[in-house]
Amino acid sequence: MNINDSKHVFIEHPLPPLYDKNSRILILGSFPSIKTRAAGFFYGHPQNRFWPMLSALLQIEPPLKATEPKRATEVLLRRRIALWDSISSCEIIGSSDSSIRNVKPNNFDAIFSAAQIRHVFCNGAAAYNYFLKHQDLPTAVGLSRMPSTSPANAAKSLDALIKDWSVILDYLD
Repeated sequence: MNINDSKHVFIEHPLPPLYDKNSRILILGSFPSIKTRAAGFFYGHPQNRFWPMLSALLQIEPPLKATEPKRATEVLLRRRIALWDSISSCEIIGSSDSSIRNVKPNNFDAIFSAAQIRHVFCNGAAAYNYFLKHQDLPTAVGLSRMPSTSPANAAKSLDALIKDWSVILDYLD
């Protein structure tokens, strides 16, 4: 047995999808980080720029936080944004997307049946690649790979993320 194999842990996704019948866009991560799993809500790592980026785009003050899931859920649903992840379960080392193996994809049928999703935005390469590999996109639903808001993507500043992610606003009207 490879020494690295002993570090992989099998984990089931702990969070249900966040959406309702009015959702217009679906934002997907790959799989919840250790900090997100501990927080019990999406993008729970304090250095992840998802909530500051989204708050700036939607002009939400004070900014949304993973530590305020009720408020964040209300704002997201009111603004027609759905959230989830590409992966249902996997073996992973820590929070490293590059260590993910033995993937079981999430099933998006309920979301696409109930909601009016126009576009799926994948938060980073891993979310995009796993979605593309395992899913059939409904007709007339677009798909975009967006720069990751993860602290591992230090090459992108918060201002650059806000600029790049501003395309989501076109789908929320």
